Amino acid sequence: MKLKRVFAVLLASTMVMGMTACGGSGDTKGTSDQKEGTTATSEKSTEEAAQEAGEGDALTVWAWDEAFNIKAVEVAKEIYAKTNPDVKIDVVTMAQDDIVTKLNTSLSSGSYEGLPDIVLIEDYKAQGYLTSYLDEFADLSDIMNPADFAGYKTAVNEIDGKTYGIPFDSGVAATFYRTDYIEQAGYTQEDMQNLTWDKYIEIGKAVKEKCGVDMCTLDPSDIGQIRMMMQSAGAWYSGDDGKVTIADNQGLKDAITTYKALVESGCTKQISGWDPFVGAFNNGEVASVVTGCWIAPSVQKAEDQSGKWAVAPFPKMDANAESVNASSIGGGGWYVLKNVGNEAAAKDFLKNTFASNVDLMNQLAADITLVSTMNAAAEAENYKKGNDFFGGQEIFSDFATWTSEVPSVNYGMNTYVLEDLMTEAVQAIVSGADMDSTLKDYQAQAEAATAQ
Repeated sequence: MKLKRVFAVLLASTMVMGMTACGGSGDTKGTSDQKEGTTATSEKSTEEAAQEAGEGDALTVWAWDEAFNIKAVEVAKEIYAKTNPDVKIDVVTMAQDDIVTKLNTSLSSGSYEGLPDIVLIEDYKAQGYLTSYLDEFADLSDIMNPADFAGYKTAVNEIDGKTYGIPFDSGVAATFYRTDYIEQAGYTQEDMQNLTWDKYIEIGKAVKEKCGVDMCTLDPSDIGQIRMMMQSAGAWYSGDDGKVTIADNQGLKDAITTYKALVESGCTKQISGWDPFVGAFNNGEVASVVTGCWIAPSVQKAEDQSGKWAVAPFPKMDANAESVNASSIGGGGWYVLKNVGNEAAAKDFLKNTFASNVDLMNQLAADITLVSTMNAAAEAENYKKGNDFFGGQEIFSDFATWTSEVPSVNYGMNTYVLEDLMTEAVQAIVSGADMDSTLKDYQAQAEAATAQ
C-alpha cells in the first residue's frame, strides 16, 4: 500500500507534464508460464466473451483526444460490430489528467465503481501503474504476440515476461523540414539523410544566414529534445532496473551537450507553449521541426506550403557511438482493468482490433494519420501511398521503418518527476554551471523525490 500512496503523490504532482503527444520483442505468446496464471474468466471463448458483453453491462473505454484516440476506438468499434453486433461498447472522452486522477484514486482504494474496462495509458506512465497496481491489470499475453509490434513499445508493457498492454500509436521522431529553405542555403535533400546534430547545426547556421529564418524552435520549459536524444542512444533518466541514473549517465550528458550547442548556435527561435511552437513552422519562421510523427497533421495545416516539405530521420548524436537515427516521443497503449467485471469481453475486443487487425491500422492511417507500431501495418495499402504535401514522399512507410529502429529503454515510474527536475538542471548547465557537479546535485534531489 505504501507503494500505491507514493505513486499517487508522484502522479498528482506531474499530471500537468503529460501534454506531449497525442502519444523485449521475443515471441512469448502461448507459453506455459503465461497460461498458468490465466483465470477461468479469461479462457472464455470468443463467442462466450461477446455474449457476456452483449447481455451484460456494456464495455466502457476511456481515452483522450476526440480527433485521434477516440476516433480510433470508434472505428475499431465499427469493425468489431460486423462480427459481434450484440456487443455494446461505450467510448468515453476524458482529459488525460482526469484519467490519471480517477484511475489512481480508485485503484489505490480498491474501488471499481465507475471505472472503464479498457483504458488508454501513456507509455511514460505505464510502468508506474504496472509496478504499483499489477493485480488490477489483465495479462494480455494470450491475445497478442510481442514480436508483432515494435520492440521499444512492448518493452513498456511487460512485467516478468507477461504483456499487459496492447501498443497503439508510434511517437517515432523525425526531422520535418522545408526543402526550399534547405536548398536556398546550399544543401540538398540528400544532405538531410543520416543526419548528425553537428551537421544539422551546420545547415541551420547556413539557413539563418541565407534565408533569414531559424532552423527550429526551442522551449526552455520543455526538454523533449533531451528525451529524444537520450533514447536515440538507448539511455533514459533511469536504468534498466528502474533506478535513477542522472549523475553518471553518459547518454544524458551527451544530450545536454548537444542541446547546449543548439542553444548557442544562433539558429534557434525561443518560444513558450504549443501555439507559438505550431505557429513558427506554419508561418514559415523556422526551416524544420524535430519531434514525433504526430506533428504531421499540424504541419499540413499550412496548405500554402504544400510540396515544400519533406521528412528525414531523427539526427543522431556525434559524440555518442550508441546513438542512432531513430528515437521516439509520446505514444500510448490499451490496457484492461480485470477487476471491473468484463475482462474476457474486453480482451476479445482488443484481440480482434488493436492487437491484430491490419485493416484497422490501414484505415486509421487515412482517417487520423495514425502511425501504427504493429509491424504488419508497414505493408498496408495506405502506408505505401505518397503524400503530396511532402512532395510525394511515402511518409508512413518511412515512419514505420524508423519505428522498428527505435532503441528500447526502461521509462521507469517517474519520467515526469525527473523531467521536472532535469529542466532546471539543463537550464543551469546551459547558463554555464559545471555539468558533473550539477548532475550529481540533481541525482540526490531525484532520489529523494522518487524515494519509496
